[in-house]
Amino acid sequence: METRALSVNTREAKKKEAAKLRRIGKVPAVVYHKGEETVSISVEEKALEKLVHSSESHLIDLQYPDGKSMLSFIKDIQFDPVSDRVIHADFQLFSAEEVVEMEVPVHIEGECPGVKLGGGKIQITAHTLTVKGKPQDIPEHVSVDISNLGLGHTLHIGDLDLGSLAGKIQIIGETDAPVVSIIAPRKEVETTTEEAAPGA
Repeated sequence: METRALSVNTREAKKKEAAKLRRIGKVPAVVYHKGEETVSISVEEKALEKLVHSSESHLIDLQYPDGKSMLSFIKDIQFDPVSDRVIHADFQLFSAEEVVEMEVPVHIEGECPGVKLGGGKIQITAHTLTVKGKPQDIPEHVSVDISNLGLGHTLHIGDLDLGSLAGKIQIIGETDAPVVSIIAPRKEVETTTEEAAPGA
């Protein structure tokens, strides 16, 4: 997984401090690690948004003004319900051999026969998945191959092929939880329903 640098500054965790920071284009955030004291920081909103809205997950190298640098990942993001701006972030530190849980995006790959030949539509149920493993083993995204899916078919968490990462990482969630489905065209669904009606 690629590492991205992010400049940060420590801040005072005062009640009105967060609002002041947001007014000048900064986002209040915290940095934590199990067994250590939580540290309050601030980051540039524009720089953070580039990471948050990326199609890939990254490790974040938090860089302080005094030259100190710490590896982390984004554990949680809070958005303003009206403007959708990032208003708070949680960064989790980790050690080299530590097993962590990270949320990574789903990438749909392959040409689906249920879409090309059957006119179906792709319905993505899970746009992100929670992956457990050592940070260096966690991928930037989870690839989901739909090249064998026909109309009405669904890929579940338990169906996903992790390739060379099998045994190194684990996808958290019920094995029968859907990830992506191929939905039949509306006309076909309506016709099937009408044909079934007389015998219902």
